[in-house]
Amino acid sequence: MNERFERLADQLMRRNDKLSYGQARKWVESLWEDFEATRAKSGRTYEGPEKTEQIVMQWITNYGPYLHSYASKNEKFKHLLEDDGLKN
Repeated sequence: MNERFERLADQLMRRNDKLSYGQARKWVESLWEDFEATRAKSGRTYEGPEKTEQIVMQWITNYGPYLHSYASKNEKFKHLLEDDGLKN
């Protein structure tokens, strides 16, 4: 799972140069958890980590360049902009 998160965080950093590795990793983990929780709450069948990775990658492609500005305007996601010093 760690390899998936690292790969997705690297992709996010390529799409958004305003995010550090630590921030990108937090975004990836949050998007991952959000997708799986929402899917479970809706009663949909779990399709495995491959499906979740595909959806998170799609979100990174579509919204990655803008995540830093979205988070700064929304208190719920503000912690995702905090840099924890992680470097890739």
